[in-house]
Amino acid sequence: MNMRDDFSIPSQSTVARRWFFGQCGIGLAPIAATAMLQASAGAAPTPFNGVHRQDDSTTPSALVRTPHFPAKAKRVIYLFQAGAPSHLELFDHKPELQRLNGTLPPADLLAGYRAAFIKPNSALLGGKFSFSKHGQSGMELSEVLPHTAKIVDDICLIRTMQTTAVNHAPAQILMNTGSEQFGRPSFGAWTVYGLGSEAADFPGFVVLTSAKGTSGGASNYGSGFLPTPYGGVPFRSAGDPVLYLSNPPGIDQQAQSDSIVAINRLNQLAADQFGDPQIEARIQSYEMAYRLQMSAPKLMDLSDESNDTLAAYGVKDGKESSFAKNCLLARRLIERGVRFVQLFHEAWDQHGDLTNGVRTNARDTDQPSAALVMDLKQRGLLEDTLVIWGGEFGRTPMAQGGTDGRDHHNRCFSLWLAGGGVKSGHVHGQTDELGFNSVSKPVHVHDLNATLLHLLGFDHTRLTFRFQGRDYRLTDVHGEVVREILS
Repeated sequence: MNMRDDFSIPSQSTVARRWFFGQCGIGLAPIAATAMLQASAGAAPTPFNGVHRQDDSTTPSALVRTPHFPAKAKRVIYLFQAGAPSHLELFDHKPELQRLNGTLPPADLLAGYRAAFIKPNSALLGGKFSFSKHGQSGMELSEVLPHTAKIVDDICLIRTMQTTAVNHAPAQILMNTGSEQFGRPSFGAWTVYGLGSEAADFPGFVVLTSAKGTSGGASNYGSGFLPTPYGGVPFRSAGDPVLYLSNPPGIDQQAQSDSIVAINRLNQLAADQFGDPQIEARIQSYEMAYRLQMSAPKLMDLSDESNDTLAAYGVKDGKESSFAKNCLLARRLIERGVRFVQLFHEAWDQHGDLTNGVRTNARDTDQPSAALVMDLKQRGLLEDTLVIWGGEFGRTPMAQGGTDGRDHHNRCFSLWLAGGGVKSGHVHGQTDELGFNSVSKPVHVHDLNATLLHLLGFDHTRLTFRFQGRDYRLTDVHGEVVREILS
């Protein structure tokens, strides 16, 4: 039973759903039995017609859908480096910037330029690290990325990313939702909305956080106006994976089960009376939480991982939270059918102490990021898993905080992709000699999102959801697929 857009409550004369199922020759038991038989037999995915409405209450755990066209990627691991890594210290070598260190930038370069904090005519700051070429592709990387250097022939490096936001929270939300405004569905939510989930005991979209929380908060992984189950569920990599997952003292498993049954019966009575999809979502949330009590502890137990695997990721203590452990958990989650896993590591905001900050962050993230790609490849998962590494913008070629800091910079920054139909060993785009502007093949955030959806099998203009009388999409009214990075 669907509600109209005005959310009007059905009258008391509305036929009850239980009566309908019970009296119309179908019955709930045959429906349930059929569903279980289809699941055990590997039933064909439900086609996705490209347009859903506000009253669509179908949940990701209920359906696995086929996309608009054959997909190269079936799942996503997004390694979001919040705080904005400096492209000039990591991916985009600029010898001319080094030569001009301490001088003022050309006046014509700064026309119309807006920085977040510094005066645009601050002195130029040369890169802090040396660069060298690696792999058969000859991709040039910083000395602080020795492990990424080992996978250059498996990644696609985009050096000309662009965004319109200049501060962290708006830029992060734009990167993840296609809008600087709160309340839009995240890329992960759109992915699970379009493809559904293959995970029976886990949410379709799981979020793992290291360092500190993101400036954009839960909006970076929320469901927005999509049904609640499509949003990201934060897991902790130490202690209980989900807060309050363990039963309190005095509550055993039987008491927990009885409580959930009673609560769900009450919720079902309300759902039958009012037909509110949010009540259905609440019922499924209780059921998912109960299943997580069994499945999540097994996920977090790394005792079945070899010492070589733990060492490859750089996991020193399986009980402690770290980016390295989160990368390993990401692989374990997709092996369990989770559609979208996003890791947030906000530690890259080097307005000062740039040299030490970049070196420390690279040490924390370089090895596990590369190990994840190599592990997926070794297990035959990289081919249809899309891995994304990048932040919300870059850093200025001009100095901030004396001679060892950089401000926010939105005109160009770097990001890499691997697997899932992406061209490997490829560098896309070029920036000017100062790393200030993109001079060829710019890629806006909307273009990136259009391309990511394309790799997942979706025409970004057709993956829409009607809300408040308008069809919304991840790319709003923008975005072009960057076909040059497709394999």
